[in-house]
Amino acid sequence: MTAHPFATERLRSRVVGVIASRAELDSAMRMRRPPDLFELRLDCLVRAVDQFENELSRLRAPLIITARHSQEGGANKLSLQQRRDLLTRFLNRADYVDVELRSASALHSLLSMAEQKKMRRIISFHDFKSTPLPRILCAKAQTAKAYGANIFKVATRTDTPIQLARLLDFITNRDADLPVSAMGIGQLGAISRVLLARAGSVLIYASVAEKSHVEGQLSLEQLRALGIASRR
Repeated sequence: MTAHPFATERLRSRVVGVIASRAELDSAMRMRRPPDLFELRLDCLVRAVDQFENELSRLRAPLIITARHSQEGGANKLSLQQRRDLLTRFLNRADYVDVELRSASALHSLLSMAEQKKMRRIISFHDFKSTPLPRILCAKAQTAKAYGANIFKVATRTDTPIQLARLLDFITNRDADLPVSAMGIGQLGAISRVLLARAGSVLIYASVAEKSHVEGQLSLEQLRALGIASRR
């Protein structure tokens, strides 16, 4: 398998524009200056997939697909089988697939299929209540690597400086030889994304819309104003 763009740890952060509604998809397809990548939240868009499936070629950036588990922020309370079917349906249209660590075992065959297609695998962990200790996050990263992750993504609650410090400690001192995308959610979410981008987070997620539905998530234009996202 050829080396992927995140084979080294200290590359420029790439910006991911999150598409979680039909309006955001329409906006993304019209963008003259797209982000480095788009993420398609299939769990949010499940009722519209028949309408837009053949339009995705109009997106002018590589595509991440995910169908989020309901306990990690997923919409529409999709079953494992529904999520598997959605991801399988769109595998040929994407460059990356994102599966939660809690689902990696159950979706092992899908991850193997993605590897065979030379897709990059993001294995993710979300904690909307707190930020675990760095050693716990390191253990999760090691487990993600064992499941074949190319990138470990972690999004946790950052309402306090202590919670933010844990994320920064994790990304700067982790033992796992695996690129990490880390971000905070909550009162310090916005500053966390700036600091973590500077600390080596390989993917920075941003809202395609002017205002994000995720507390602390910046918009693509805000990241550009801060010099984090390319102004291409």
